[in-house]
Amino acid sequence: MTQQTVWLMGMMGAGKSVVGKALAAELALPFVDVDSEIEKRAGARIPQIFAEQGEPAFRELEAEVIHEIADVPQIVSLGGGAASQPGMMDYLEDNGTTVYLRARIATLLARIGDARTRPLLRGMSRAERRARLEELMRERAPHYERAKIVVDTDTQATAKVAKQIAGALRQQAPAPHSN
Repeated sequence: MTQQTVWLMGMMGAGKSVVGKALAAELALPFVDVDSEIEKRAGARIPQIFAEQGEPAFRELEAEVIHEIADVPQIVSLGGGAASQPGMMDYLEDNGTTVYLRARIATLLARIGDARTRPLLRGMSRAERRARLEELMRERAPHYERAKIVVDTDTQATAKVAKQIAGALRQQAPAPHSN
């Protein structure tokens, strides 16, 4: 199947973690959630890291984790802003297959809810969350759209999205050599 890392990217609420777990099961590969890895290494939750150290420190930790895990065939759920960091898309493309899980703003808002655990949206009204998501989408979409595989997650079940990605990965896999 795939002998490289599959990088799942997209906005918060796009389904990276749930689809990632389903895809990992589908392909019999390990699953890694970069945000969970950051929390383990920092000994703190992401909102706490943002509050105490700021977003630049978080992004530095994020880049370190991504670079450390890149050499193992696995399914990786990236944080929503990872792909938009300077040079990151080039790195991800050189070290695996990039997959953009695309969702409409209305879908993201519904999935995110009150956003208490989302540092970039915490404490905002629904209208403010919508405006901020739209702003983040404008900033990040050019990076996400570079992905090798793009899948819409708005109305599809998790298992169906995972199967769609697995099928696209199979089509990209080089044909086995015959002697």
